[in-house]
Amino acid sequence: MVEADGKKLDFLPETAIESEVLETFPYEGMKQMIHYRTEEFSAVCPFSGLPDIARVDIFYIPNDRCLELKSLKYYFVSYRNVGIYQEHATDRIFKDIWKVLKPQWLKIVTKYNIRGGIEAECTIDSKEAFPEKK
Repeated sequence: MVEADGKKLDFLPETAIESEVLETFPYEGMKQMIHYRTEEFSAVCPFSGLPDIARVDIFYIPNDRCLELKSLKYYFVSYRNVGIYQEHATDRIFKDIWKVLKPQWLKIVTKYNIRGGIEAECTIDSKEAFPEKK
């Protein structure tokens, strides 16, 4: 629970994120870059208790698995009432997808709605996170 401007606002802990819902399916095709985007991602700022709404872009080159989209939607919905900073959400999304896919390459970009006149965009690229895999 957070108290902001005299209001007490409840939100869930990060443990409420349901990474176990992420599913994959086999991929045996040619090397390709896959891009998924949603503009319906939301979580709760643990400082203010206000919603953080973002566009999330997932770029990846599969090894032998692809993300199943319905499961990805359920995964994102599990963030809806979770108190998590924007930077931590980007990190968590990257780690969860990396773990389930084990892709050749993965890039996550979150671009949050403007708040207080400031745009926030967070990016994690496996080429930077794992330089030995370049």
